[in-house]
Amino acid sequence: MRFTQIRNATAIIAYAGKRILVDPMFADRAALPGLPLSADPTLRNPTVSLPCPIETLLDVDAILATHLHYDHFDGEAVRRLPKHLPLFCADEADACELRANGFTDVRPLSSEPALEWQGLSLHRTPALHGRGPWMPDLYARLNVRYAACGILFRAPGEPTFYLAGDTVWFDGVARVLHDFHPDVIALNACCARLTCGGPIIMGTDDVWQVAMAAPWATLVATHMEAVSHATLTRRTLHAFAEDNAFAERLLIPADGETLTF
Repeated sequence: MRFTQIRNATAIIAYAGKRILVDPMFADRAALPGLPLSADPTLRNPTVSLPCPIETLLDVDAILATHLHYDHFDGEAVRRLPKHLPLFCADEADACELRANGFTDVRPLSSEPALEWQGLSLHRTPALHGRGPWMPDLYARLNVRYAACGILFRAPGEPTFYLAGDTVWFDGVARVLHDFHPDVIALNACCARLTCGGPIIMGTDDVWQVAMAAPWATLVATHMEAVSHATLTRRTLHAFAEDNAFAERLLIPADGETLTF
């Protein structure tokens, strides 16, 4: 297995002989407006450039969309991605939107049974994209769905890989760790937050919870330093992990870096 960090949540997973592009955000630096409810809504997105030409990201066997928020599947990705590739997504609602954008082989995932494809198993896992009863209304104000998912990858001869997706720590994540015992866990960990609520993805405390609940696992921090509502840097997260004695198990790749497991 290889995990190549591209930018934000965009990554390429090489697994069971296949290359899967995850959560493609292809826009040029500052091409998109700022998020209205971020600390600085004038700061345009993404805040950094892609580390490679888009053309190098199109040579893949499949695409995976954990959800369709603009920082995970943007308009430039819709325009540039080959429409015939298998495209795995969270649910039928996202599948309908993707089909309307011209994708012809869209496959919604489910928690049970897992989707079997080309020798690997893809299992949808739960995600909580921010805590609090106000969150659905908050997302409605942004005109996006309050929805996301994680994905569990399994295949013979490969480490069990858990891509947690846009989630905070909650009992759904704890259940995945308990039930599937993943070897490698990728966490969206920039502590993105909006001004009228708490974090909507993991920050230091959430990452620590995962580290304590899965002491056998290697953790990978992704979704770092690329969008205007991110509040946690790579350096700060690494220092926190050192202070709390799990830095040797936490990998924080730079954009363009490949990790091999």
